[in-house]
Amino acid sequence: MLKKPKVALIILAAGKSTRFPGNKLLAKINNEYMIEKVVRTSIKSKADEIIVVTGHEADKIEKTLQWIRDDRIRFVYNRDYEKGQSSSVKRGVSEVIGRVDAVIIHPADVPFIAPDDIDNLINVYEITCAPIIVASHKGRHGHPILFSNKLFNEIMNITEEKKGLKELTEKYMEEIIEVESSQYTVIDVDTVEDLKNILKSLKEQ
Repeated sequence: MLKKPKVALIILAAGKSTRFPGNKLLAKINNEYMIEKVVRTSIKSKADEIIVVTGHEADKIEKTLQWIRDDRIRFVYNRDYEKGQSSSVKRGVSEVIGRVDAVIIHPADVPFIAPDDIDNLINVYEITCAPIIVASHKGRHGHPILFSNKLFNEIMNITEEKKGLKELTEKYMEEIIEVESSQYTVIDVDTVEDLKNILKSLKEQ
Protein backbone atom coordinates (compact mmCIF):
# COMPACT_ATOMS: atom_id res chain seq x y z
CA MET A 1 0.00 0.00 0.00
CA LEU A 2 1.28 3.50 -0.85
CA LYS A 3 2.37 5.64 2.05
CA LYS A 4 -0.12 8.37 2.93
CA PRO A 5 1.34 11.83 2.23
CA LYS A 6 1.99 14.06 5.23
CA VAL A 7 0.46 17.53 4.98
CA ALA A 8 1.03 20.56 7.21
CA LEU A 9 -1.45 23.40 7.49
CA ILE A 10 0.23 26.79 7.87
CA ILE A 11 -1.97 29.52 9.33
CA LEU A 12 -0.70 33.02 8.62
CA ALA A 13 -1.43 35.13 11.70
CA ALA A 14 1.40 37.68 11.75
CA GLY A 15 -0.04 40.73 9.96
CA LYS A 16 -0.70 44.20 11.35
CA SER A 17 -4.31 44.58 10.10
CA THR A 18 -3.61 48.03 8.66
CA ARG A 19 -7.18 48.49 7.36
CA PHE A 20 -8.83 47.35 10.59
CA PRO A 21 -9.05 49.22 13.93
CA GLY A 22 -6.92 47.02 16.17
CA ASN A 23 -5.87 43.46 15.41
CA LYS A 24 -8.59 41.93 13.25
CA LEU A 25 -7.59 38.43 14.32
CA LEU A 26 -8.77 39.37 17.81
CA ALA A 27 -12.13 40.64 16.57
CA LYS A 28 -15.11 38.66 17.83
CA ILE A 29 -17.16 36.45 15.52
CA ASN A 30 -20.17 35.00 17.30
CA ASN A 31 -18.47 34.94 20.71
CA GLU A 32 -15.09 33.67 19.58
CA TYR A 33 -12.04 35.48 18.27
CA MET A 34 -11.33 35.31 14.55
CA ILE A 35 -8.02 33.50 15.07
CA GLU A 36 -9.72 31.10 17.47
CA LYS A 37 -12.35 30.28 14.86
CA VAL A 38 -9.68 29.57 12.25
CA VAL A 39 -7.68 27.29 14.55
CA ARG A 40 -10.76 25.43 15.77
CA THR A 41 -11.65 24.74 12.15
CA SER A 42 -8.11 23.55 11.46
CA ILE A 43 -8.09 20.98 14.27
CA LYS A 44 -11.23 19.42 12.80
CA SER A 45 -9.32 18.79 9.57
CA LYS A 46 -7.06 15.84 8.72
CA ALA A 47 -3.90 18.00 8.54
CA ASP A 48 -0.94 16.23 10.14
CA GLU A 49 0.62 19.40 11.53
CA ILE A 50 -0.76 22.87 12.22
CA ILE A 51 1.76 25.70 12.21
CA VAL A 52 0.53 29.11 13.42
CA VAL A 53 2.89 31.82 12.21
CA THR A 54 2.75 34.83 14.53
CA GLY A 55 4.31 38.27 14.37
CA HIS A 56 2.31 41.38 15.27
CA GLU A 57 0.97 40.99 18.83
CA ALA A 58 2.23 37.42 18.94
CA ASP A 59 1.74 37.18 22.71
CA LYS A 60 -1.92 38.13 22.44
CA ILE A 61 -2.50 35.62 19.65
CA GLU A 62 -0.89 32.79 21.59
CA LYS A 63 -2.72 33.71 24.79
CA THR A 64 -6.03 33.68 22.92
CA LEU A 65 -5.33 30.16 21.69
CA GLN A 66 -3.85 28.68 24.86
CA TRP A 67 -7.07 26.86 25.71
CA ILE A 68 -7.16 24.90 22.46
CA ARG A 69 -5.54 21.53 23.07
CA ASP A 70 -4.18 19.64 20.09
CA ASP A 71 -0.73 18.07 19.78
CA ARG A 72 -0.53 19.07 16.12
CA ILE A 73 -0.47 22.81 16.88
CA ARG A 74 2.84 24.66 17.00
CA PHE A 75 3.56 28.38 17.10
CA VAL A 76 6.45 29.91 15.20
CA TYR A 77 7.38 33.57 15.35
CA ASN A 78 8.21 35.55 12.22
CA ARG A 79 10.58 38.34 13.20
CA ASP A 80 10.30 39.77 9.67
CA TYR A 81 6.50 40.03 9.66
CA GLU A 82 6.56 43.72 8.74
CA LYS A 83 8.10 42.73 5.39
CA GLY A 84 4.77 41.23 4.34
CA GLN A 85 2.95 37.94 3.99
CA SER A 86 5.69 36.29 1.94
CA SER A 87 7.98 36.35 4.96
CA SER A 88 5.36 34.49 7.03
CA VAL A 89 4.85 31.89 4.31
CA LYS A 90 8.61 31.23 4.23
CA ARG A 91 8.81 31.13 8.03
CA GLY A 92 6.08 28.49 8.17
CA VAL A 93 7.47 26.38 5.34
CA SER A 94 10.97 26.49 6.84
CA GLU A 95 9.58 24.68 9.90
CA VAL A 96 8.41 21.65 7.93
CA ILE A 97 10.92 21.26 5.10
CA GLY A 98 12.11 17.66 4.97
CA ARG A 99 9.24 16.49 7.13
CA VAL A 100 6.09 16.85 5.03
CA ASP A 101 4.99 16.14 1.48
CA ALA A 102 2.91 19.28 1.09
CA VAL A 103 1.77 22.43 2.89
CA ILE A 104 -1.58 24.15 2.89
CA ILE A 105 -1.28 27.92 3.22
CA HIS A 106 -4.22 29.55 4.97
CA PRO A 107 -4.37 33.28 5.83
CA ALA A 108 -6.15 33.73 9.16
CA ASP A 109 -8.31 36.52 7.74
CA VAL A 110 -10.28 33.96 5.71
CA PRO A 111 -12.13 32.74 8.80
CA PHE A 112 -15.34 31.17 7.56
CA ILE A 113 -14.04 28.09 5.73
CA ALA A 114 -15.09 24.62 6.83
CA PRO A 115 -12.86 21.64 7.71
CA ASP A 116 -14.00 20.04 4.44
CA ASP A 117 -12.43 22.93 2.51
CA ILE A 118 -9.09 21.82 3.95
CA ASP A 119 -9.69 18.08 3.70
CA ASN A 120 -10.81 18.24 0.09
CA LEU A 121 -7.42 19.66 -0.91
CA ILE A 122 -5.65 16.89 0.99
CA ASN A 123 -7.87 14.24 -0.59
CA VAL A 124 -7.10 15.51 -4.09
CA TYR A 125 -3.38 15.68 -3.32
CA GLU A 126 -3.37 12.08 -2.10
CA ILE A 127 -4.69 11.05 -5.52
CA THR A 128 -2.81 13.43 -7.83
CA CYS A 129 0.34 14.73 -6.05
CA ALA A 130 -0.26 17.91 -8.10
CA PRO A 131 2.17 20.79 -7.46
CA ILE A 132 -0.60 23.26 -6.57
CA ILE A 133 -4.19 22.59 -5.52
CA VAL A 134 -6.41 25.56 -4.80
CA ALA A 135 -9.80 25.94 -3.18
CA SER A 136 -12.04 27.83 -5.59
CA HIS A 137 -15.65 28.87 -5.86
CA LYS A 138 -17.42 29.24 -9.19
CA GLY A 139 -14.11 29.65 -11.02
CA ARG A 140 -12.61 32.13 -8.58
CA HIS A 141 -9.46 31.06 -6.73
CA GLY A 142 -9.47 31.49 -2.97
CA HIS A 143 -7.85 30.00 0.15
CA PRO A 144 -6.52 27.69 1.36
CA ILE A 145 -3.94 26.65 -1.25
CA LEU A 146 -1.87 23.46 -1.19
CA PHE A 147 1.72 23.40 -2.45
CA SER A 148 3.68 20.19 -3.01
CA ASN A 149 7.16 19.88 -1.50
CA LYS A 150 8.43 19.95 -5.09
CA LEU A 151 7.94 23.71 -4.86
CA PHE A 152 9.40 24.31 -1.40
CA ASN A 153 12.72 25.62 -2.72
CA GLU A 154 10.87 28.09 -4.93
CA ILE A 155 8.59 29.13 -2.07
CA MET A 156 11.67 29.96 0.02
CA ASN A 157 12.66 32.47 -2.66
CA ILE A 158 9.39 34.37 -2.96
CA THR A 159 9.26 38.09 -2.13
CA GLU A 160 6.58 40.75 -1.92
CA GLU A 161 8.28 42.52 -4.81
CA LYS A 162 7.77 39.43 -6.99
CA LYS A 163 4.10 39.10 -5.94
CA GLY A 164 4.70 36.41 -3.32
CA LEU A 165 2.97 33.08 -3.92
CA LYS A 166 1.16 34.58 -6.88
CA GLU A 167 4.44 34.29 -8.78
CA LEU A 168 4.23 30.51 -8.41
CA THR A 169 0.51 30.20 -9.12
CA GLU A 170 1.07 32.12 -12.35
CA LYS A 171 4.16 30.09 -13.27
CA TYR A 172 2.38 26.76 -12.74
CA MET A 173 -1.06 27.89 -13.89
CA GLU A 174 -1.39 25.00 -16.34
CA GLU A 175 -0.74 22.43 -13.59
CA ILE A 176 -3.03 23.85 -10.92
CA ILE A 177 -5.97 21.72 -9.86
CA GLU A 178 -9.02 23.69 -8.75
CA VAL A 179 -11.23 22.13 -6.09
CA GLU A 180 -14.77 23.49 -5.96
CA SER A 181 -15.24 24.65 -2.38
CA SER A 182 -17.56 26.70 -0.19
CA GLN A 183 -18.20 30.36 -0.96
CA TYR A 184 -16.23 31.27 2.16
CA THR A 185 -12.93 30.25 0.58
CA VAL A 186 -13.09 33.44 -1.49
CA ILE A 187 -14.16 35.77 1.34
CA ASP A 188 -11.47 37.49 3.38
CA VAL A 189 -11.86 40.13 6.07
CA ASP A 190 -9.88 43.33 5.57
CA THR A 191 -12.19 45.92 7.14
CA VAL A 192 -14.88 46.16 9.81
CA GLU A 193 -17.38 46.62 6.99
CA ASP A 194 -16.28 43.29 5.45
CA LEU A 195 -16.92 41.52 8.74
CA LYS A 196 -20.32 43.19 9.26
CA ASN A 197 -21.43 42.25 5.76
CA ILE A 198 -20.42 38.61 6.14
CA LEU A 199 -22.10 38.27 9.54
CA LYS A 200 -25.25 39.88 8.15
CA SER A 201 -25.35 37.45 5.21
CA LEU A 202 -24.88 34.50 7.58
CA LYS A 203 -27.86 35.60 9.68
CA GLU A 204 -30.01 35.91 6.57
CA GLN A 205 -29.29 32.37 5.39
